[in-house]
Amino acid sequence: MKVLRTPDKYFANIKGYPFDPIYTDIFTDNGTEIRIHHIDEGPSDGPILLAMHGQPVWSYLYSKMIPILNDSGIRVIAPDLVGYGKSDKPASRNDYSYQNQVDWMNQWLVKNNLNDLIFFGQDWGGLIGLRMIVDNPDRFTKISMGNTGLPYMPNTPKAVIDEVYKFRKSNIKLTPLNMSKEVRKMDSGKTHPALKFMYWQKFCWDTKNLPVGLLNSAMMEKKQNNQIRNHYFFHKLGLSKISPFMSDLMKAYEAPFPSPKYKMGCRAMPSHVPIIPDKSLDAQKKAREFYNKTNKPFLSVFAGNDPVTNDMEKDVLRMVPNAIKAKNIGGGHFFQWTKPKELSKVLIDFIKD
Repeated sequence: MKVLRTPDKYFANIKGYPFDPIYTDIFTDNGTEIRIHHIDEGPSDGPILLAMHGQPVWSYLYSKMIPILNDSGIRVIAPDLVGYGKSDKPASRNDYSYQNQVDWMNQWLVKNNLNDLIFFGQDWGGLIGLRMIVDNPDRFTKISMGNTGLPYMPNTPKAVIDEVYKFRKSNIKLTPLNMSKEVRKMDSGKTHPALKFMYWQKFCWDTKNLPVGLLNSAMMEKKQNNQIRNHYFFHKLGLSKISPFMSDLMKAYEAPFPSPKYKMGCRAMPSHVPIIPDKSLDAQKKAREFYNKTNKPFLSVFAGNDPVTNDMEKDVLRMVPNAIKAKNIGGGHFFQWTKPKELSKVLIDFIKD
């Protein structure tokens, strides 16, 4: 397995991320060493929140929330998933899978001997973290999550599955704008969500130099369509750094990727979301059975205006009978950045209750 490591110099000028890096070495099934990065901020004797990010972001996503949580006496541990942020980045598509990510983060968790954790996960951070809890239940005391879930769709019609695979293999060319137009229809109720999510899956995989900074900026900074279109033009020419539309946030999310070859995790992982039946089916079923019976305090806090995950909250509340439903706080998919005060307050109340 070939593994890439982003040199530290690429993170030197990121604004608003003053946290000291901590590194842990884990090993893949074939013995390859992978270095996982995390930050650990706040009082050493405070309750510990394990905050996990998704795709295509990294622990920088929590940089607005960490000072708020620390001021309330909460210690925050935020890792970078393998393939993201300051963690190492396997170079091949075949290196990435849902199960591999769970296994790698399980190793990280055990090697750091983390216990008495309150969990919060969003996007892939939820899919992976919720499975980690099932594998290490005694290390967690409370569970919270939002804009994520544990997808389990064993009865997806064959026609839908066939259409998804056919679309992924097609020569259709997608841009950030026509892709997002379709993805925003996921919760319309007019079609199976897989038939809209496939646009995100295909765009990520087909775009070798995925515009990570632009995609995150579009969701967190609410860029106008003409700004998205114009910056994407600069990006395709390899001129992102001189684009007049480049922001500090965009620089922070491009920092982990000195070249397109570092972006394999961002490109590959969307296709592993089990929105149609795949190799994760049995593990997802086992995990859902765990949450159906758990007596651990469980909080569901969703934005409520994220079309990708709006319908997931209903599924989470069915899956976890004892779940507490927080009021939807808005902020879209990455509400850690757009609603840091509101989300932090909800989590602080849950942690200290």
